[in-house]
Amino acid sequence: MEKIGIFFGSDTGNTENVAKKILKEINSKNVFLHDISNSTKNTLNKYKILILGSPTWYYGELQSDWDDFFPILKKISFKNKIVAIFGCGDQEDYAEYFCDAMYTIYKIVKKNGAILIGKWSSKDYNFESSKALYNKKKFLGLVIDEDRQQKKSKIRIKIWVKKILSEIKKIYKKYNL
Repeated sequence: MEKIGIFFGSDTGNTENVAKKILKEINSKNVFLHDISNSTKNTLNKYKILILGSPTWYYGELQSDWDDFFPILKKISFKNKIVAIFGCGDQEDYAEYFCDAMYTIYKIVKKNGAILIGKWSSKDYNFESSKALYNKKKFLGLVIDEDRQQKKSKIRIKIWVKKILSEIKKIYKKYNL
């Protein structure tokens, strides 16, 4: 398997813990975990497969380390890179901005040529609105609410990891990468 880089930003530890659970679920020596606060353009460019994770803060804002990294992210070419996105949010206290930060990352990597994978069902979430919705039935990636639905996180991560690994195989086959 090609090397996979998991990049996260986290203030409370929730997103970091989810990133570690994704790493453990993939269960490969070729998967590497990176805190975005210690990352560079070169670090991201080492990988053809990226998993990017951010919590949403306050009123739809990126986590501060991602916010600091954003000018660099805008300059990275994601052509021929496979990207999956996950986000953490609170669907009760921030129901109007639930996991909006995922969209902020998504629009940049998409604009810069990424092959995006990992859409996730919006079923079983209760929120008012979210920029992270791809359509009414799907999020742009995995959505985790450690505040309100922590008991569902483990199975969601397990199913999502299986899904993205399958999508990666299909893309490698389709594009002969």
